Amino acid sequence: MKKYFRHIELLFWVSALFWLAFVEIKTVHFTFCPLSNAGLDFCPGCGLGQSVSLIMSGNVLQSFEAHPLGMFALIIILHRIYVLISNYIKFKELHHESSINPNVSGR
Repeated sequence: MKKYFRHIELLFWVSALFWLAFVEIKTVHFTFCPLSNAGLDFCPGCGLGQSVSLIMSGNVLQSFEAHPLGMFALIIILHRIYVLISNYIKFKELHHESSINPNVSGR
């Protein structure tokens, strides 16, 4: 079972970015925000998804208007994807070496 869920975070972030890249912002308005769903008008995170989506479609100024930290959020997500892929590659190489040479330690 653990084998199947090992890379779920990588799948989540890549899927989320693909969804944000291809969603039409003006036609889709769904939110996971508990504050917005509770009817509160202010939420410090609301607009981040819209901002990232606007950046990925090339509208940087509109993105900044939607949420000033959208570019920062995108950079953090891309960095996390890079780290997860790097760890996956290192794991595969280590696993491959240890299966070829059983004397190689897993450290």
